[in-house]
Amino acid sequence: MAAVAVRTHGLFIGGEWVVRPETIAVYNKYTGEVIGHVARATREDVDRAVTAALRAYRENPLPPYRRYEILKRASELVRERKPELARTIAAEAGKPLKEALIEVDRCTQTLEISAEEAKRIHGEQVPIEAAPGAENRLAFTLRVPVGVVAAISPFNFPLNLAAHKVGPALAAGNAVVLKPATATPLSAVHLVQALVDAGLPAGYLNLVTGAGGEVGEWLLADPRIAAYTFTGSAAVGERIKAASGLRRVVLELGNNSATIVCADADLDLAAARCARGAFANAGQICLSVQRIYVQRPVYEAFLEKLVAETRKLKVGDPLDPDTDVGPMISEAEAQRAEAWIREAVAQGARIVCGGGRRGAVLEPTVLVDVRPDMKVVCQEVFAPVVSVVPFDDVDEAIAMVNDSFYGLQAGIYTRDIGVAMKAARRIEVGGVMVNEIPNWRVDLMPYGGVKGSGIGREGPRYAIEHLTDLRLVVFNL
Repeated sequence: MAAVAVRTHGLFIGGEWVVRPETIAVYNKYTGEVIGHVARATREDVDRAVTAALRAYRENPLPPYRRYEILKRASELVRERKPELARTIAAEAGKPLKEALIEVDRCTQTLEISAEEAKRIHGEQVPIEAAPGAENRLAFTLRVPVGVVAAISPFNFPLNLAAHKVGPALAAGNAVVLKPATATPLSAVHLVQALVDAGLPAGYLNLVTGAGGEVGEWLLADPRIAAYTFTGSAAVGERIKAASGLRRVVLELGNNSATIVCADADLDLAAARCARGAFANAGQICLSVQRIYVQRPVYEAFLEKLVAETRKLKVGDPLDPDTDVGPMISEAEAQRAEAWIREAVAQGARIVCGGGRRGAVLEPTVLVDVRPDMKVVCQEVFAPVVSVVPFDDVDEAIAMVNDSFYGLQAGIYTRDIGVAMKAARRIEVGGVMVNEIPNWRVDLMPYGGVKGSGIGREGPRYAIEHLTDLRLVVFNL
């Protein structure tokens, strides 16, 4: 596999790439080698980016069909650049190449769906003439853009989750200031370039890179920003909600996803899917399978199959096409997860598979004999670690799933439609996947959670609803 060339990338403000003397190194998460540099934005840069966005939004409104053309062309360019983009994701995020290629495909879908949704934004007629005294009036609603949107994207899907914020915002007619994760900014650079090459006018998309504690806070402090869309930790999401005041927020936060495996389930399917769901992207996915509740009569059989599937996974260099599990985003994060495993063991848990660490690479780890109050169960581990817990009846399993600060998505494996519907109605999450793991997602569906997992929904159609205002128009005829 060809090496990624080392380049220095500037900020993108008002249609121009802007170099800065101070830069941030971007590392290959497996080898530790520097693969690029990005400019470190100053507060003045952030101010200029918001100014450029506001000017573009106010002075150069884009009609819906033009938004469609730009986003559709950007989708095509991303598809054409798939090999380079996938290598970039694999290097800067440590994501196995096979998963990085899928992320690029998903990004093309996100942009294409956003393009189509740009043509579908509409209001509706309101039958106010049915009210006494309003017989001669006609009313309808319009959906109008909110203005400037601050998009703050995470490291684990550095291309597609940036597209999930930028695409719908542009489709709705907004202008955007994008702040990617400091550890993985190069994918965002490529996304910006694709949109620029697709014909996006100056000012509609601006890129500022730097530490979240600096750039993020400066964005929060700017009253000209009308909405914030963020994916990341619950702690940062709470900070954004507290500081944003009355402005719009869309927050996709953490989870400790649970899957229920009933005694009538297809155990081979459930075990294979749970192994993939627990360890894809080294467990660094908001939807990663972290807790598996297995009905007691099939507990031992399922555990045996899960361990067998886990041991099939190849761990190593993410740029190797055969690798299934690569490094975590940093050695510090791998050390943190390893410490959680050791703490759980000290409290009585047992490791039945994995548990070792080499640098930033943590072996896929299966734990049993865990308790609900252990960090590996009740907090978001965000690492290749899964705990397997027996249960007796479905009501007990649902109660254990709901015993969580989070509520993003959950899965259940059963052949009983009544049990499936009970789970769908009673599990406190944003999405319930039947005979599927909670990781399952396509980019057009409404995606988001309840409780500590966030506010609002992603998926272009649903994100557009959050990033537009409903305006009522009434005619006195």
